[in-house]
Amino acid sequence: MQARLDFYRASPSATRAMMALEAAIGKSGIDKTLEELIRIRASQLNGCAFCLDMHVADARKHGESERRLATVAAWREAPFFTDRERAALEWTEAVTLIAETRVPDAVWEVVKPHFSEQEIADLTLLIVAINGWNRIAVSFRKLPE
Repeated sequence: MQARLDFYRASPSATRAMMALEAAIGKSGIDKTLEELIRIRASQLNGCAFCLDMHVADARKHGESERRLATVAAWREAPFFTDRERAALEWTEAVTLIAETRVPDAVWEVVKPHFSEQEIADLTLLIVAINGWNRIAVSFRKLPE
C-alpha cells in the first residue's frame, strides 16, 4: 500500500484545527492510560494501522501492560479492565459505530454512573477526535513508520 497524500501539508489550517482539539483533550484531565485505550479501541474498529501503531506505543509509554493491550479488542471477555474502563470502552464503540448503534440509551446508562457530565463530554470529544484522525489516515493511506 502506498500513501495517497500528506494531509498535513495539503491542508495545514484544518490540521491545526484538529491539533487544537487535541490540545483541549490533553487539558481535559482524562487519565492518559484510559485515553490511549479509547484511541486504540476506536482505531481497531476503524482499521487504522497508523493510529494503532502510534497509540499502542503511547500506551506503553504511559505504563499500560502488554496483557491489557493484547486484550483490549476483547475487553468484554477479558478480566483486566475496571468497570469505569469498560463503560468508557462501551461508549467508545457506540459513538464510533454511530451509524449502526445510534448510541443507545442502554449504553448511556452504563457510562453515566462512572463519569461526570464534563467527563462524558470530554470522552466524547476524544472519541470524535480519534475517529476523525482514523478517517483521515485510512482515507489517505497514512502508514506506520
